[in-house]
Amino acid sequence: MNANKKSHLAVIVALTLLVTLLCTGVAQAQERIREIQILGVQRIEPATVLTYLDVQAGDPMDQTTLNRALKSLFATGLFADVTLRQRGSTLEVNVVENPVISQIAFEGNDKLDDDQLMAEIQLRPRQVFTRTKVQSDVNRLYQVYQRNGKFSASIEPKVIKLDQNRVNLVFEIDEGPITDVESIRFVGNKRFDDDKLRTEISTKEARWYRFMNSDDRYDPDRLAYDQELLRRFYLSQGYADFRLISATAELSQDKDNFFLTFTLEEGQRYRVRNIHIDSQLRYFDAEVLKQYITFNSGEWYDADEVTSTIDAFTDALGDMQYAFVSVKPDIQRNREERTVDITFTINETPRVFVERIDINGNVRTLDKVIRRELELVEGDPFNRSKLAESEQAIKDMGYFETATITPMQGSDPDKTVLDVEVVEQSTGELSVGAGFSTADGPLADFSIRERNLLGKGQDLLLSATIAGERTEFNLGFTEPYFLDRDLSAGIDLFHITRDLQDESSYDQRRSGGGLRLGFPLSEKWRQTLRYRYERNEITDVQADASRFIRDQEGDRDTSAFGQRLVYDDRDSVLWPTEGLMSWFDTEAAGAGGDATYFSTKLGSTYYHPITDWLNLNVLGEVGAVTSIGDSDVQINERFFLGGPTLRGFESAGVGPRDVTTTDALGGNYFYRGSAELSFPVGLPEELGIKGHTFTDFGSLWEIDDPSDPDIAEGNSLRAAAGVGLSWRSPLGPVRVDYALPYVEESYDETESFRFSFGTRF
Repeated sequence: MNANKKSHLAVIVALTLLVTLLCTGVAQAQERIREIQILGVQRIEPATVLTYLDVQAGDPMDQTTLNRALKSLFATGLFADVTLRQRGSTLEVNVVENPVISQIAFEGNDKLDDDQLMAEIQLRPRQVFTRTKVQSDVNRLYQVYQRNGKFSASIEPKVIKLDQNRVNLVFEIDEGPITDVESIRFVGNKRFDDDKLRTEISTKEARWYRFMNSDDRYDPDRLAYDQELLRRFYLSQGYADFRLISATAELSQDKDNFFLTFTLEEGQRYRVRNIHIDSQLRYFDAEVLKQYITFNSGEWYDADEVTSTIDAFTDALGDMQYAFVSVKPDIQRNREERTVDITFTINETPRVFVERIDINGNVRTLDKVIRRELELVEGDPFNRSKLAESEQAIKDMGYFETATITPMQGSDPDKTVLDVEVVEQSTGELSVGAGFSTADGPLADFSIRERNLLGKGQDLLLSATIAGERTEFNLGFTEPYFLDRDLSAGIDLFHITRDLQDESSYDQRRSGGGLRLGFPLSEKWRQTLRYRYERNEITDVQADASRFIRDQEGDRDTSAFGQRLVYDDRDSVLWPTEGLMSWFDTEAAGAGGDATYFSTKLGSTYYHPITDWLNLNVLGEVGAVTSIGDSDVQINERFFLGGPTLRGFESAGVGPRDVTTTDALGGNYFYRGSAELSFPVGLPEELGIKGHTFTDFGSLWEIDDPSDPDIAEGNSLRAAAGVGLSWRSPLGPVRVDYALPYVEESYDETESFRFSFGTRF
C-alpha cells in the first residue's frame, strides 16, 4: 500500500473516532436523572434528605449537579460522610449520619461548676454531634478559664459511643493552677517610679493578701484598660507628649505566671500659659464663660480639667439656650518653654432634635422606670452632654449590667433616634452578717432586699439585728418616683429593744412606724420630710435607779413631724476623701401622743486631701431640744454623748449624771467636734489599711429639773485624743481606736479601747 492510500485511511479513522466521541458526549450531556435512591439513613427520613439534596429527578446528570448536591448535604451538619454514585440514570445517595448527643458531662472542673460551663457551650443533648461544633465549644471553654486566670487549663473532649447511633460527650478538664501576674515592670519611666505607676493601673502583682480578689490574674481586656489608665494619668500630670509604646504579657514556660512589661515615653511636662475662648456664635460674648474654666494659667496641664471645662461650657451654653454647639480644645505646645496654649473653640452645630427614644433589653424593668432617668425626651434639642448624663443615670440605678445610649439617624436629617440598650442584672439581695462592737457586743443580722420590685424601681427591705445589747427589726418600702415625679416616698415599720442597764439602769422598747418624702432641691441639695409615730416603753427599772428614771417608767406615745436638709458633694458616700456634707435636722412632737418637744441639730463634716497620702477630716455638730408647754423633756427625747460620738468616753459617758447611782440622764444641749488625720501605714494600698490620729471634743448639759443636789452637770468641755487603725476588709469594715481623755469631769465614764467589726457574706 503506497503512502497516499495510508494517509487517506488514517484520515477516515480519525474522522470516525471524532464523530463517535461527539455522539457519546451529546448523549451524556442529554442524560437526565430519572430516579434518586437514598441509602444509609437511620433516624432521618429519606424524604428529608431529598429536601436537603437541592437536586431532583429531571436535572442533568453532570458534575456540576453532583457537586451542588454534595455541598448541600454537608452544609446541613447532619452527616459525617456522603457518597454519590451513578447507576445508569439512577443517582444513588449513600449517607453516614452524624450521631445524636445523649448526654454532655464535665469531669475535673472544680473552679467552675457544670451549670456555668454548660451556659458557655453551644452543643446540647439531643443535638447532632459534629467535630466542628465540639472544637468550637472547646475553644469557648478555654476562653472561660482564661478569663478566670487559668491559662494552663487543659480540655480534652471524649466521645462515648452508644447504640442507635448515639454518643455521650465528656469534656475532661485539668484546670491547673491560677495563672497569676508575677511582676509588672515599666520601661522608660523617669518622673514616676514603678511602685507609683503600679498604683495607677488595675492589674496587680500576685501577693498572698489578694486571695479575695482577682486583680492579680492576667486578663487581656484588663491589660487594654490599664494602657488607657496610664495614658490618662500622665496626661493629668502635664505630660502632653506621653506615648505608650507597647504593653506585653509573657507567659512563663510552666504556664504558672505572667510577666507584664509596659514600655513608655514620658516626654516633657507642660504648664498652662494662655487660655483663650474662640466663639463662632453670633452676638455672644465669650467672656461670660471664663468663670467656668476649672484651671488657671501657670498650673500643670491636666487633660481631665480640660474635659471638665468642656462639660461646664456645654452645660452653661445649654442654659443660655445655645443647644446646638460643640466645644473643642486646640492645644498648642511650646516645647522650648514647656508650656501649652489652650484655645476652646465654640462652633454652632446643625440643629438636631430627638425624634424617638427606643428602649431595648429590659425584660423585667418597665420602660417608664428607664425613661424617667433620661435628661432628653422626644422633641428636645439633641445634646451630647445630657446624653452622657442620661447614660450614667441609668447605670447608677444598679438595675443593669450594662447600659448604652446610641444616637441613630432619624427619618429626616435634622432628627435623631436614641437607642437605649440595657442588660438587666439581679436586683435582689440576701445578706447574713455577724460581728462585734463595744457598743452592742456580739451581733448577728439578716436582711432581704429587692431594689427593683416588680420592675417598677421600688425598694423593699426587711432586716433584723440581734445583739447582746440591742434587738432591731425593720420593714421599709420606698417609691422613688411618687406620683410620677422626682419625689422619693417611703414607709417604715420598726421594733427595737435596747439594754441600757449599764448606762442608765433601765431597758427600752420602741415600736412604731413613719412616713417620709424626699426630693432634690438641686444637684447637691436634698430635702426630706418625715412623720413618725412610736410607742416608747421604759421597763425593768432597777430599784436603786435614779429617781429621774424611776419617775419616767412606763409607756409614752410620740407623734412627731420632722425634716432633714442635706448638702453633699463628697467624692464617695462610703469612703470619702474630699468634699463637704452638711445637715440640718428638726423635729416637733405634739400633734397627738404624750410627747411635746422641739429638737434641732446642725452639723457639717469636711474631707480634704492634704497630700496624696494624707487626708484631713473635720466635723462639727450642735443640737438642742426643748419642751413645748408645761411637760419636761423625757429621757428618751434627750441627747447622749460618748462612744462613737466622743471617743475616749463610754456611750452616754458624759453629761448630766446622778452621782449617787451613776445613771446617765442625757442632756438637752450638746456640741461636739472632731479632727482626724488619715494616713497609710506602709502596707499596700489595696489592702485598705489606714492609720488615724484624732482628737474629739464636746459637751452635753442641762435637764429640765436640775435642782436635785445629786445631779452633776455642767457645760464644761470634754476632750480626748488618740490613734486608730481601720481596715476595709473584704468581709466588712474593721476599726480599732485607742483614746485617752485630756479634759474630763470626775463623774464622767471613760474608755480607752473601742473596737468594731462587721461581716457580710
